[in-house]
Amino acid sequence: MMRLRTIRAFIVILSLTSAAHSQLLPVLGAQRAGTATAQFLKIGVGARASAMGESFVAVSNDASALFWNPAGLVQFKEDQAFVSHTSWLVDIKHEFFGAVYHLTTEDAVGLSVIALQTDDMPVTTEVQPYEHGSYFRYGDVAVGISYSRKMTPQFSFGGTIRYMNETLDVLRMSGFLVDFGTYYWTGLGTTRFSAVVSNFGNQMSPRGSVTRLNGSTLSQFQEFSPPTTFKFGFAFEPINEDDQKLTASFQLNHPNDNSENLAMGMEYELLNTFFVRGGYRFNVDEQSYSFGAGVAASVSVVHMNVDYGYSAFGRLGGVHRLSILVGL
Repeated sequence: MMRLRTIRAFIVILSLTSAAHSQLLPVLGAQRAGTATAQFLKIGVGARASAMGESFVAVSNDASALFWNPAGLVQFKEDQAFVSHTSWLVDIKHEFFGAVYHLTTEDAVGLSVIALQTDDMPVTTEVQPYEHGSYFRYGDVAVGISYSRKMTPQFSFGGTIRYMNETLDVLRMSGFLVDFGTYYWTGLGTTRFSAVVSNFGNQMSPRGSVTRLNGSTLSQFQEFSPPTTFKFGFAFEPINEDDQKLTASFQLNHPNDNSENLAMGMEYELLNTFFVRGGYRFNVDEQSYSFGAGVAASVSVVHMNVDYGYSAFGRLGGVHRLSILVGL
């Protein structure tokens, strides 16, 4: 009976979510687009989370929680290393590396590195629109240190301090940002809630100087806010048996530089070995469905997951992700 009620509740949530784009989430805040810097920090990490529509803050039970919700570092017992590669749009490469070490059963620390880079691109000017003879490159890097603690069996919290540096040719922008997350098990089946604030920090402005076409030098630039986002997530298992499990997650995102949006995702696990995932994002320009799959294997004391994810970006094409997780 309990399982039937859970499935019915899941169907009701799906019905409400289907109307989100036209009713629950009106296009508000789109006028803020382009007002925040360090956009690479908004690119989702990991094939598993991305395949679930990036509805992951209330799941966050592996080392990718370093990006999604630092409170999730104490939601698993293994010490883990995690690597993710993303073939981003227009041939941009996005990489993520993270490692989590458990100090005790209630405390965990982690280290993460995010890197984004482009190939060399030719410099063009108003008078030389096709070839200038020189090249430039765009690149970003961010290094974070995380800590998480389980206060009670139901509640945990976590935080990340991250240093980021953004480089565009001769201009550089850097600063410190903070993530803070919570994770709460309600005690009703496997339902849990999470709230996360990511990329919170001071405004930043580029450093360096550029030479204009008329020969003058420009070295003072406008300040920009970091891409701060508040995320609220809910997850549960409508099916939770020894040989199979279905996880459903829902997430509301409130960015400071765009409209609110809603994400939903599902993961089906068979025999603790095979995984199939799908997701959808509402009210996000050029983003819609996603899907993926994964496989897990154990050799002696080493556990490994290999996952693939695809995200559709409408007219911009698709994004492929591959991630590997190793646990001890």
